[in-house]
Amino acid sequence: MITLLARRFAGLILTLLIVSLLIFAIMDLLPGDAASIMLGTSASPETLASLRHELGLDQPLILRYAQWLAGVFSGDLGQSYTYGVPAAGLIVERLAVTLPLALMAIVLSVAIALPLGALAASRRGGVFDIIATLFSQISIAVPAFWLALLLIILFSTMLGLMPAGGFPGWSAGLLPALQALVMPAVALAMPQAGVLTRVARSAVLDISHEDFARTAMAKGLSRNAVLWRHILPNALIPILTVIGLQFTFLVAGAVLVENVFNLPGLGRLALQALSQRDIIVMQDVVLFFASLVIVMNFIVDLSYLAIDPRLRRTG
Repeated sequence: MITLLARRFAGLILTLLIVSLLIFAIMDLLPGDAASIMLGTSASPETLASLRHELGLDQPLILRYAQWLAGVFSGDLGQSYTYGVPAAGLIVERLAVTLPLALMAIVLSVAIALPLGALAASRRGGVFDIIATLFSQISIAVPAFWLALLLIILFSTMLGLMPAGGFPGWSAGLLPALQALVMPAVALAMPQAGVLTRVARSAVLDISHEDFARTAMAKGLSRNAVLWRHILPNALIPILTVIGLQFTFLVAGAVLVENVFNLPGLGRLALQALSQRDIIVMQDVVLFFASLVIVMNFIVDLSYLAIDPRLRRTG
């Protein structure tokens, strides 16, 4: 077991190193550099060369990568060219909005999809199955940003129950901050809940034909007891895979919803850095997104081992 975990962890570190090298190399291949963007097209060659030397852009690629990687391990992600502040501070500040938003959305998605998908599978062809199918098709078809606009029109403009946008900050209090994130979380959660409902229904249907499920029914257990105690726990592996992918998508892909609600999140920071050609912030944010995907996959792999003892024996 320890050997298996060590092997998985070594693979995680190696993957992160390869991804960081690819990110740095791709950013370096973009046309133009930070010095030319900061000084503009009217700068003299001498001034441009001086700034390039000051920023270290005249050094070899591998040396600049080693310096950046050393800074990443030490917590120094470099200085933002646009904002003139450490990039790490910008990312942490924006993550304080995006991470709670993603957590609220994934909790809401799981709370809707798991019961609905499980009940639809256990009552195949019944009312719950029809409801789950309709909900899944509609929620997947409706774009998150369009649903966000509908929520603003209904709950902010017409009813006046929720703020239309903006984020007051956690210093303004827990309740105002959570109120600002409720509608964005709903807009993000609905499409993910539709996908997860389909996955949960399919996984439960597959497991319900196993011998242990029929044996439990033959012993006199009720259909609900067999579903919640035996079938659903054994159907969690494909469900956890999708949940892990959805969480990383919600952190990295919430930029449209963040813009609709004017939230200062991490996705919006990435879009601003891209439009302003803030290379340092861009590569740091992309590295964070890539690292999040890799780490979440590692966590999901570990959850497989915790759920299914057969995998531990195989490992």
